[in-house]
Amino acid sequence: MSLIEDMLSERPDGAGTDLLAVSTCVIACFDCVQVCNACADACLSEDMLGDMVECIRKDLNCADICAATGATVARTGTRYSGYDGSTAALLRACAAACHQCAEECEQHASEHGHCRICAETCRRCAAMCEELLVVMERG
Repeated sequence: MSLIEDMLSERPDGAGTDLLAVSTCVIACFDCVQVCNACADACLSEDMLGDMVECIRKDLNCADICAATGATVARTGTRYSGYDGSTAALLRACAAACHQCAEECEQHASEHGHCRICAETCRRCAAMCEELLVVMERG
């Protein structure tokens, strides 16, 4: 069990039945934060820095959106009912930012391994956000 699963399962209001979907999404978001920030930093070291500006920008935007999403989803947990839709809106925004970042990084992936890893991580995060949205809609 991951630390976030442990934490969510100890909530006094209960973890609910979607503990794995929530915890997997939170972990994917924070993995993406770390990888996108590392990719942006690696891009800054590339010889053709001017070619990497859009990649850096999308990396940093994605990292910020993933951080907000991961933190919000961790707080919301599996208690979907009664929320104003901001969690779902963040999940949609996170998936969109991840798709955009992945598309940009994929353009550089053949030359820069950090961009390949970032694209893969972003795709996984987008998928986990989209999966949690489906779970929330059922709940």
